Amino acid sequence: MIDAHHHIWLQQDLPWLMGPEQPRIFGPYRAIMRDYTTREFLADLAGTGITKSVYVQANWAPDRFEDEVAWVQAQAEAHGTIEGIVGYADFTGDDVRPQLDRLRKYPLMRGIRQQFHWHENPLYRFAQDPDLCRNPAVQRNVARLADYGWSFDLQVFAGQMAGAAELAQACPGVTFILQHAGMKEDTSDAGHELWTEGMKRLAACPNVVSKLSAFGTFIHRNDRAFIAQMVPDTVAIFGADRCLYGSNYPIEKLWTSYLELFNAFQDATRDLPDAQRSAIFHDTAARVYRL
Repeated sequence: MIDAHHHIWLQQDLPWLMGPEQPRIFGPYRAIMRDYTTREFLADLAGTGITKSVYVQANWAPDRFEDEVAWVQAQAEAHGTIEGIVGYADFTGDDVRPQLDRLRKYPLMRGIRQQFHWHENPLYRFAQDPDLCRNPAVQRNVARLADYGWSFDLQVFAGQMAGAAELAQACPGVTFILQHAGMKEDTSDAGHELWTEGMKRLAACPNVVSKLSAFGTFIHRNDRAFIAQMVPDTVAIFGADRCLYGSNYPIEKLWTSYLELFNAFQDATRDLPDAQRSAIFHDTAARVYRL
């Protein structure tokens, strides 16, 4: 089985973790303002049966994007389990290729994430512009990932999904991995309708798949009932062969153990056929991240 979304933080490489705690989307995080090493991650996996993982960039200082990938590559060579790396690059400039060229020498590179999520609530906001997906420079630069054989980890809210679908359509040679099944923060009837409409727009793009991850982000708990709702709702839209599991660890370590989190996802898929469960927990990630 594959964990297609985890971060490994190291304090000395992330100075912002050393200062005062700032308000963040996932709530108070002082408990993880410390080293989270590969060894601890491997210990957290005990009992899950997971043998492979994909590291997703963890917002080091932007000018240290290569240092992040180099460190993770070294961790993978020392400890194993990490089979793919999703690094960072800035797609808003004129030409992203010099950044990508610096990363292509690392064998485990599989894709790039630049977080485009923007929300009316400043606490939920990351990008400065809600419409980066429609930016011509962004579309031109993301399309260049096809020349490297790399995917793009797409992070947007429901209100941005129409623009995200335009980005996917503008880059048919790139596989997009939608983070956290679209970050459904509004669980009202209206919020669910907006999310469903946006997810269907993205699912209509054959080069988009959805990651089942981080469902505790806005509620700050491992809610088995919510996971049991989100998984089948997403699978119904994308199909199991376009869905993949991710832990979002160590963020979710704030409120649950890895085994408890993984068991919640296992239970949420219990009624699915074996082939669909295999897709969610192994096959889709192995295909899109080339593991």
